[in-house]
Amino acid sequence: MDRQDDDARAMLSEIRCSIDNIDAALVHMLAERFRRTQAVGRLKAEHGLPPSDPAREQQQIARLRRLAEDADLDPDFAEKFLNFIVREVIRHHEAIASEKNSQSL
Repeated sequence: MDRQDDDARAMLSEIRCSIDNIDAALVHMLAERFRRTQAVGRLKAEHGLPPSDPAREQQQIARLRRLAEDADLDPDFAEKFLNFIVREVIRHHEAIASEKNSQSL
């Protein structure tokens, strides 16, 4: 290996370390987001509200697409990412509602 290869490997290591830090932050942010959506699910279950809110979801998709465009991120990717999260949130809300209903019996 020559000096250029060593420099490239050092730069690669530094960039990967930064990526690892970002990944860790994303995991912590997602965990906090899901804690908040669990609270929403409990509130919805307590008041007999439906697990999903299509109007809110459409507003959030439009908002996220605008944010993605402003950040030079592919809006289609951002929408797919949000849809994945929303599906998981709805699944949690349905489970919370089901649990609430079974406790009421």
